[in-house]
Amino acid sequence: MDLFTSPLLERLASARHVLIAGGGGGFDVFSGLPLYFRLRALGKTVTLANLSFTQLEALECERPVPGVYRVDASTEPRGYYFPEGWLSRWFERRGEQVSVYCFDKTGMAPLREAYAALHAHLGFDAVVLVDGGTDILMRGDEIGLGTPQEDIASLGAVHALPVSDKLVVCLGFGVDTYHGVCHAHFLEAVAALSKEGAYLGVTALLEAMPEVALYKEAVAYSCEQMSRSPSIVSLSVVSALEGEYGDVHRTERTQGSTLWINPLMSMYWAFDLTAVARRCLYLEALKDTSTPWEMHSIIEAFRGSLTIRPWKDMPV
Repeated sequence: MDLFTSPLLERLASARHVLIAGGGGGFDVFSGLPLYFRLRALGKTVTLANLSFTQLEALECERPVPGVYRVDASTEPRGYYFPEGWLSRWFERRGEQVSVYCFDKTGMAPLREAYAALHAHLGFDAVVLVDGGTDILMRGDEIGLGTPQEDIASLGAVHALPVSDKLVVCLGFGVDTYHGVCHAHFLEAVAALSKEGAYLGVTALLEAMPEVALYKEAVAYSCEQMSRSPSIVSLSVVSALEGEYGDVHRTERTQGSTLWINPLMSMYWAFDLTAVARRCLYLEALKDTSTPWEMHSIIEAFRGSLTIRPWKDMPV
């Protein structure tokens, strides 16, 4: 490794087939698009997947393995919220047929089985779990965990896969303040992972990059189609890419809150997934959960037994 080497891309250099999966649901898969386009340009097979908030059981689409739905441009929505479908339709407008493999929002055990089945079906040899935001690095004793059920279910499911290269990539530093996350605690986590050699650095996404231009197009199209519930994370990242700063709002969904759009928001923060999973204090307690509600109950009970670390302002 040297000054001009990207540790993130170096870790994926030998991979033939990379699964890029949105870990926290909703629009998280969009946060992986710049990496998706770059890896494709390098000649790799890349597949998109996402933990879904869509009512998947109502869709008429292929179910290649239990717990997984293959959404493409022909999949008709059965409700208003359908980012995976609009993403596939955006690709079709570009003349491409790209599917998104969608996972049911479940507990960790069935999600782990679904990931294992998809791995057997597709044969990918590397996984990048993408978080729109940074709360996936919260280990459990922080004052704010963000939205842990989805992130940690995905983290545990991918951690169990027999795949050599498993990475976590976060995009949207600062956006989780909206969900009560203390970013001083995130930076503490980055420092701890750095001590283990598990921090793979940051990669700046710049508006002039062709991969970023395509990401912005996909976000704009999909948010326009879902104008009643556009992505707060994706639109915040786009604002940062365009050089906005501070309390800048692109959707009425954030009115009444204070945003911190900033240049760090448009950077990829990359980590070894095994090390991230090892730091999570309650991952093992969730391994046999079946539903999100069961996960929530266990997390709340677990936190009740801890001394919660208070909010820390960053001294800068």
